[in-house]
Amino acid sequence: MKALLVITGRGMGGDAVNALNIAKSLEKKGVQCEIALDHNAPGLLFEKNGYTWHKVKVPQAGGHAATKITTLKAGIKTLKAVIETKTLIKQLKVDVVVGIIGGGAVVACIAAKLAKVPAVGIIDTPLDTKVCTRLNRCIVLPEAQLFKSDEIPLNVSKSYFPLSPSLTKGNREKGIELLKKYSGEAKFDENKKTLLFSSGSSLFKMMAEAIANYSKLEGVADKYNLVLVGHPLEEKYLDLIDLKKVINLAYIDWIKDLYEVVDLAILTDDGVMIQEAIACELPSVALTHVKYGRYHNMAGIFPGAVIESNLDHLNNNIDESLANLNEIINQTKKYSGEVLSSGEKIADIIINEAKK
Repeated sequence: MKALLVITGRGMGGDAVNALNIAKSLEKKGVQCEIALDHNAPGLLFEKNGYTWHKVKVPQAGGHAATKITTLKAGIKTLKAVIETKTLIKQLKVDVVVGIIGGGAVVACIAAKLAKVPAVGIIDTPLDTKVCTRLNRCIVLPEAQLFKSDEIPLNVSKSYFPLSPSLTKGNREKGIELLKKYSGEAKFDENKKTLLFSSGSSLFKMMAEAIANYSKLEGVADKYNLVLVGHPLEEKYLDLIDLKKVINLAYIDWIKDLYEVVDLAILTDDGVMIQEAIACELPSVALTHVKYGRYHNMAGIFPGAVIESNLDHLNNNIDESLANLNEIINQTKKYSGEVLSSGEKIADIIINEAKK
């Protein structure tokens, strides 16, 4: 069986992480996976994992931050994208097409319908929910409003974000070794508790502000290892950071090893990142409205396991979480098993759809 995964974004994080984990779950079940990214996508995540990819147009409307104008512009580009993708489907002779969130899901579902090939839309935004649920089998992820609804269409299943089965198998010793190697002036000390600040593969301004604000509190830098992960969207964000107090790791591919060292993670309320922390039974604080003002209410999906905060109250919420780490860890254990099995669940749905 062969599947084509059409993926929104740059192929570095976010949607690419979902796609990579779905591909690995499918491959584990004997499915050959072909990858398609936008012509301009650097695809660093897939490159690091040994994948090559096909290039098609994958327009983006802005996901949860989409406006009428960005949606209209993306819609105009969709026709060419659908034609390209339909041609690719025919060339590769795939058994099923999987569209990964946003533009990737919309293009894949329309192109597959025209090519008369089964498809599954992995949906998570208002636009892909509206379009894909009318065309094909869909799997709705936690950031979508539909996920929170008690009534969903018959062709839709709910699932947590797909995670890599190897996620919880990090190497603590390796994490410590790499932290010491790249800690710079801040000097990693394994006798201190370690706090991770991350907005994913990209560093957003608010997360830079978050670690800058916390590092300025009296005695914090002496008491904790403060670690920052993410490649800055703009280099000026790094001007906020005091590198004598903060270990800036930038973009890394050893996050699972880092998680083995971290005591508390301050993350955006991004579903994938929050779930990764839960799978590792890692206490986390979800900083809201980091990515273009988006709010996903991850604390509402995982009550007790995730502490939610805006930037103004973040310092207090970090301190409160540190004082209640064991209680939060116990809450994460309630969700860890189901979160870890989500990739296999999604793979089974895709395979069953291909067999119809």
